[in-house]
Amino acid sequence: MRRALESLFTRVLRSRLGVAITIAVLVFAVIGSARMVAGPADPTSGLSSLPSQPITTVNPEEGDDGVIASPVAQSPKTLPGELTPEQIASRFTTAWLGGPASTAEKWQASLRPLSTPELIDKLNGADPASVPPEKVIGPVTLRPRTEAFAEVFVPLVSGRLRLELVAPNGRWLVDAVDWERT
Repeated sequence: MRRALESLFTRVLRSRLGVAITIAVLVFAVIGSARMVAGPADPTSGLSSLPSQPITTVNPEEGDDGVIASPVAQSPKTLPGELTPEQIASRFTTAWLGGPASTAEKWQASLRPLSTPELIDKLNGADPASVPPEKVIGPVTLRPRTEAFAEVFVPLVSGRLRLELVAPNGRWLVDAVDWERT
């Protein structure tokens, strides 16, 4: 018995596991004693008595004031005498689809006045023969995003051409071209 107690105090209680077990026993002893002294819990205190209706801090009749609310799209602004985004998109589409019949230099020259310098750089070295021969089958659709950014969709025979237009100085230019097959 004496060796068992000595072993308990010298080996087990001095190890990390022994210290952890001792602390856990003490914590449970303190919590148990506190509950016994405190008596039964009051059922009306704390969160045990839930409200019958949700607690609101704002007027539910007011509009959405959240951070994630989507902004209302603004109509694009065009300077007087400049072409609208729809007109730029139509002219760009005509030049874009007319590419296979011309040389690469002529094709890029026809796109240059309607495009941003960044788009012209991306199209540098592009082959106009890679543009599928398509035909416009309907009117362009404008999706305004801000006063200086809009998306335009042009329906074609086998898909649609999606153009992103920007107006950094009030003059609309095509900044990106994407092809979506249907």
